[in-house]
Formats: sequence, C-alpha cells, structure tokens
Amino acid sequence: MRAHNSGIFFMPSFTTPVLPDLKRVINAWGTPTPYGVSRSDPAVAEAGSLMLQRHVVLADLQALAGRELAAWSGAESACVTHCSAAAITLAVAACMAGTDAARVAQLPDNTGMPNRVLLLAAQQVNYGQAITQAVRLAGAHPVPCPALADLAADLARGGVACVLAVESHLAVGSGPAVTGELAALAHAAGVPLVLDAAAQDWRARELVTGGADLVLLSGQKYLRSPTAGLVLGRADLVAALDAQHGGVGRAMKPTKEALAGVLAALRLRADMPRDAWCAAQQRKLDAMAAAARGWPGVTVERTPDPQGNGFARLWLKVDAAVTGISAGGVIGLLRAGDPVVVVAPHRAAQGSIGLELTAVHGEELPELCALLATALNAG
Repeated sequence: MRAHNSGIFFMPSFTTPVLPDLKRVINAWGTPTPYGVSRSDPAVAEAGSLMLQRHVVLADLQALAGRELAAWSGAESACVTHCSAAAITLAVAACMAGTDAARVAQLPDNTGMPNRVLLLAAQQVNYGQAITQAVRLAGAHPVPCPALADLAADLARGGVACVLAVESHLAVGSGPAVTGELAALAHAAGVPLVLDAAAQDWRARELVTGGADLVLLSGQKYLRSPTAGLVLGRADLVAALDAQHGGVGRAMKPTKEALAGVLAALRLRADMPRDAWCAAQQRKLDAMAAAARGWPGVTVERTPDPQGNGFARLWLKVDAAVTGISAGGVIGLLRAGDPVVVVAPHRAAQGSIGLELTAVHGEELPELCALLATALNAG
C-alpha cells in the first residue's frame, strides 16, 4: 500500500484488493440476504461510489428519492429507510406515534398509544427475522389471528395501531384478494393497513392501489439497488415513518450511498421493458429445464411466481432411490463447493430443489448445469 498527502488529509492508495479472497457464488435461489441478495448494475455502483466521496444535505437527497419513488409507483408519497425489515418496525412506530415529537421520543414505551398490531397467523413469515419481532421492536404487541373473522373481532376490541399484511411466496395463500379483505376490515375500523411486499417491486403500481396505506418494498431485490427499504403510500404516514428516524429508527436510517443507488436503479428500471426482462428469464428457465430432464431420477416442475411477478421457478424432484443422494444432500454439496451454488431449500424435506434463475447470468448457466449434474451423481 502506498500513501500520499493531500492538503491536511493522509490519503491511502491501495494497490492490492481490500478484501481477502472470497468464494464466488452462483445464486440460483433468487434474492437471499445471506448470499448478497442481488448484483447491482455498474451505474448503480458508480452512483453510490460517487456519493460516498461528497457531502450532501441528506434531507434534500431523501426528498428527491421520495419524489422519484412516488412518481415511479404512483403513490401519494414515499421515502427510504435502511431495509424492508426496518420499514416494518418504523411503519408500526409511525402508526403508534405519528409525527408527535414527544411520542416519537417515548417509543418503545407505548403508554397512551394504540399498540396492538393484528396480522393473520398464516402470514407470520420469517425472512431471517420473525416478522412479529420486527413489530415488537417498535414497542407494539403483535396479535396473530387464525382467520379473517378473528381479526375482525380483534379490531372491535380497540387499541389497534395497524393491521399488517404480507404478500410473499413464503406466505402461502397471500395475495391481492386477501390484502383487499384485510384493507376493508382495517379501514372500516379506522385503522391503517401496512403491507410488507418486500420482493414485489415489479408490482409497485398495482400494490399502491390495492388498499394498503403503506407499501414496503426492498430496493436491493429485483430493483438491484443498494440495501434500502422503499416506503410508498399515504403522505401523513410516510412523514410519520420518516420521523421515526429521529427516534427508535435512528439505527435504521438510510445512507447517502443507498439513496443515490436507489435513484440510479429507478432510472435504469425506467429503461428496462418488463416484457423483455420476463422473456430473458423464460429463456434461461427453458435451457435449465431442457438439461434437467435428461438427469436420471429427476422430475422437473415449473411453477409461475404466485405473486404475479412475471417469472417462474423450477423445482427438481429428486428420487434418492435412483440418484443415491437426497435433495438435501445435493443442496449441501452445492453450498460446500467452490464456487458456492445456492438454491432454494424450502422443499428439501419433500425431496425438491428449487431454482430461481433471475440472478444467474447467461454465461453462468452452463456451469450451473454442470455443477448440479455432478452433485446429483455424487451418490
């Protein structure tokens, strides 16, 4: 490492990589946080890098990001927080405290505030953190309800800060119909509906018209921005959520490089026709399915994304009696290799390996096929 002086600053100049050697990852899972979620476009990385090298009035940058997010999604207002998990906590806090400075400072002490958060028991997802814990971090009490009728009865008991809905392929049965029913119940009781739709950014315009008062998205998933929670919805609630960055959300505020990256990612998305993106995903899936159908002991099933995001997933059903290795065994071998290959493990106990190829580059596809075939033959 060399160094030079620039005025009063001592500026290091690195001639070797800052990071040690790390294993390469082929991500055939989708957008998993433990494996880096997504790969940003070079223009997004450059926007974040340039912002790291300057000062900025952060409130102005947040306001600009909010305006562009609102225009992109059709929402009344928008802002950015650190990630979608943070957005859940801050949305709940916003519904409890509003923009009242004393209440914002008081949380997580919920004295004198509505503090119950109702959600369907079937939507208690765990995305690396239980969603109920995200609620409790705000000082609220999550109340899982077995069915819509139970939720309606709990609304009548009062003291409800908000109803929380989830739309995710991890929440079986979730989707616009259920969200609409939850919105109707919440609004009849004068309570806002918060929708966690982290991986649904392709559906942003649809979601903001689906009855939710706040829609929470992950910027780093299919939008491929730096890590960021995108908050879309009612202007008063967006303002209340942003206010929590000066309270319980201080550790959840967005960084300047994330805000710059979100802006760059939004502009790239505007130049990306959805039909063309979906067609590219289809071609990759077709190639993988054709290869997998030739593997002994493997049955291929193609399933459209249940939330309507415009792509499908492959499920490889592994007959261990033929392959000599279980689906779980294959997944373990792939993760232990170099490069690391990650696939969806949710149905391993049922003998299936899940493949989502949205993050797989075309040149990685032959290598992925070869590594899967090798693992399947390892038994």
